[in-house]
Amino acid sequence: MPIVSRGFHGRRPTDDRKLPPGQFETFDFPVLSAGPTPRVAQEDWELDVTTEDGARHSWDWAAFTALPMETPTVDLHCVTRWSKFGTEWQGVSLDVLLGDVETAAEFALVHAYGGYTTNLPLEDLLDGQAWIVHRYDGEDLAPEHGGPARLLVPHLYLWKSAKWVRRIELRLDDEPGFWESAGYHDYGDPWREQRYQGD
Repeated sequence: MPIVSRGFHGRRPTDDRKLPPGQFETFDFPVLSAGPTPRVAQEDWELDVTTEDGARHSWDWAAFTALPMETPTVDLHCVTRWSKFGTEWQGVSLDVLLGDVETAAEFALVHAYGGYTTNLPLEDLLDGQAWIVHRYDGEDLAPEHGGPARLLVPHLYLWKSAKWVRRIELRLDDEPGFWESAGYHDYGDPWREQRYQGD
């Protein structure tokens, strides 16, 4: 499936904020998706965490929104070269969602409504580095930005922050996701410009 954009061109920040190499600042919030936008009602949404031995932990919308919330303000860096500073979100830390999950897994394969997947080391989802977010800039998260809920892992390129998150599969081995199988980098650190395999 082709990449939907060849990249964005914006401006470099005029203050002391720093951009990763090869990035430009944007004040918009571009929408990039690999396929049609899933439309999932909050009352139909579910999140599962499954472990390597088959154990399953599940939250429906009511259970998810009853969990302790955080309001991270983070910078976003898209592999198509735009960066957006100071985005404001509300959601649940993965430290909370995985707090009672017993696992020896070292990797996670994140599944989304619509079939999208992406892989990450499990340690990148812990220690205050990742959230499942459902509100952006004080509003319910719009479907085109991953609503009703998406993963947010701001220290990696944005394709790792899977929209429309449905399941987090904890694994002993690493399995490439959608873009990673198409040649994108397995890890995706914007500060090391890890856009593609071999970078």
